[in-house]
Amino acid sequence: MNDVKNMADESMLFTVSPSPHLRHGDTTRSIMTDVIIALIPAFIWGVICFGLRALAVVALSVGSAIFFEYGIQKILKKNITIRDGSASLTGLLLGLSLPTSVPYFMPVVGSFFAIVIVKQLFGGIGKNFMNPALAARVFLFAWPGEMIRFTEPFKRLGFFASNKAIDAISTATPLGSLKEGVLPDIAWGDLIIGRSGGSIGEVSSVLLIVGGLYLLVRKVISWHIPVSFIGTVALLAAIFPQNEDTVAFIFSQLFAGGLILGAFFMATDYVTSPITNKGKLIFGAGCGMIVIFIRYFGGYPEGVSFAILIMNSLVYYIDKITKPRAFGKSRRGAKHG
Repeated sequence: MNDVKNMADESMLFTVSPSPHLRHGDTTRSIMTDVIIALIPAFIWGVICFGLRALAVVALSVGSAIFFEYGIQKILKKNITIRDGSASLTGLLLGLSLPTSVPYFMPVVGSFFAIVIVKQLFGGIGKNFMNPALAARVFLFAWPGEMIRFTEPFKRLGFFASNKAIDAISTATPLGSLKEGVLPDIAWGDLIIGRSGGSIGEVSSVLLIVGGLYLLVRKVISWHIPVSFIGTVALLAAIFPQNEDTVAFIFSQLFAGGLILGAFFMATDYVTSPITNKGKLIFGAGCGMIVIFIRYFGGYPEGVSFAILIMNSLVYYIDKITKPRAFGKSRRGAKHG
C-alpha cells in the first residue's frame, strides 16, 4: 500500500500538456540575430561601394521599422517585441533591397507599410502571409522612377546628394543590359564581387553566398529553397537562352540582380514558406520559374520580389498537398481496412 501511495504522490509531479512536446534552444531573437549577422558583410560592401548615403538609407529603414513596431504595439496595447530582432531584420532587408539614390522618405514609408500594414495588422510575427520587406519593396514601386535609378559603383554619394549629382552617376544594371538582349559589359569576377550597379545589398553575390552558407551551417535555413530556386533559374536559362553565349548568359542570370539575396534571405522566411521539404522544393522551383518568366516577358528586368510574393500566396496550398499522411489513413482521411 505504501508503494502504491508513493507512486500516486510521484504521479502528481507530472504535467500533461497538449502537443507539441519537442523543445529547441533556438528563439526568435537568436534566429533573427543569425540572419542579421549573415547580412552584415553584404551591407558593409554596399556602404563601401555606394557611400554614406547607402548607410543612411539602411539606417533609416531599420530605425523606422523599430519605431513603427513599437508605436503600433503601444497603440494596439500588445506586448512590445522590438527586442526579438524581427523588426530590425525587416528594416535591414528592405534597406538592402533599395537603390542608394532613393529619397529619404522612401525607406520610412516602406518600413511603415512592412511593419504596420503587412505584419502587425495581420496579427504580428508569425501571422503575416507574405514577406513584409518584399511587400514593402513592391509597394515602393509607386515611385517607379526612383526604384529603377541605380548609381555607378565607387562613385559614392554623400548624405545630401542633389538630384543633379545622382543623375550624373546613374548607370544601367547588368539585368538592364540583359533585358536589352546584350550581355553585361562587366567581367565575371566584378559581377560576383559586386562592382556593378544595383540595390545596396544585392550586388555582392559572393558575400551573400557566404552569408547563406553561414545560415546553412547554423541550421537556420535548409538547402531546399535556395537550391531549387537558383537551380530552376539556371536550368531554364540554359534551356531557353537569349544570347548565343549560353554560359555567360546563365552566369549573368544567376549573379546579376537580387536572385542570391532573395533565394537565401527572403524566400526562406519561416512564416511565408512551406513547412515540408517537398513543399520547399516546389516553392523554390515556382519562384525560379516566375523569375525567368518576368525577366523574359515583363516590363521590368527583375522578378525576384514579385516571384516570392506570388509563391507566398500559394504556401497554404503547397503545405496542404505535401503534408505527411497520418499513419493508418488515406489522403482523404479514411482509415485503411
